[in-house]
Amino acid sequence: MNQTTRPGRVLGLDLGDARIGVAISDDDRRLAVPLGTIHTGAPADLKAIAKLVEEHDATAVVIGLPLSMTGEHGAAAAKAESFAGALRSFLHIPVVLHDERLSTVEAERALRSAGVGGRAQRKVVDRSAAAVILQAWLDGRG
Repeated sequence: MNQTTRPGRVLGLDLGDARIGVAISDDDRRLAVPLGTIHTGAPADLKAIAKLVEEHDATAVVIGLPLSMTGEHGAAAAKAESFAGALRSFLHIPVVLHDERLSTVEAERALRSAGVGGRAQRKVVDRSAAAVILQAWLDGRG
């Protein structure tokens, strides 16, 4: 059994410039739900994520990897990889990267169809994008 197949909740992260969207899975790793946001800025963001891991007894963390549409690694992907490395040294659970292409677009579309727009949408899009990323990772494992 590899480390990410260990049972338990998984925390999902969507890294942004000002905020990190956070989502959590259920214990059976079937459903991802938005949890909240964390303001960026080391080391406070790493400490906040560690606290969430502890509070929710998470057994893994999935971070969105923002590849270009052609699948290439750009500056944003390098930033995500660097953040994942820092988080790995901070936590004692697996931290994995997952392709997040179009996750924010998908989250915005879902929010619009639910009647959430404008300023209200900006407040929840990060956590919704984290749920999209985490759900895609969960679905890809089944």
